[in-house]
Amino acid sequence: VQLQASGGGSVQTGGSLRLSCAASGRDFSIKLMGWYRQAPGKARELVAHITNGMSTNYADSVKGRFTISRDNAKNTVYLQMNTLKPEDTAIYYCHAVATAIATVEIYDYWGQGTLVTVSS
Repeated sequence: VQLQASGGGSVQTGGSLRLSCAASGRDFSIKLMGWYRQAPGKARELVAHITNGMSTNYADSVKGRFTISRDNAKNTVYLQMNTLKPEDTAIYYCHAVATAIATVEIYDYWGQGTLVTVSS
């Protein structure tokens, strides 16, 4: 499975950005997709994730501002980020959990990071 993320950039405080991440690959079933972020000098942290049943989970710091959604047919996950704050500045990583159809083994996949910079 390969994850291709896009949509990062620079905005001012209060602005919005939308991240996208498309998963591609054969013989796998994507179960969960989401986003993590890592700010300079900090550990990587969960931002949000969504299951293929559309159940969502958000970090407390982004609840009410970020919305995660998913197009199962396209194996694509989106993160709409509104009311951005300087503390949202980080590299955002797409993440997916998938099972191999043949073996039902579970695998973790990571996309390349996309930088989000929020200036005050």
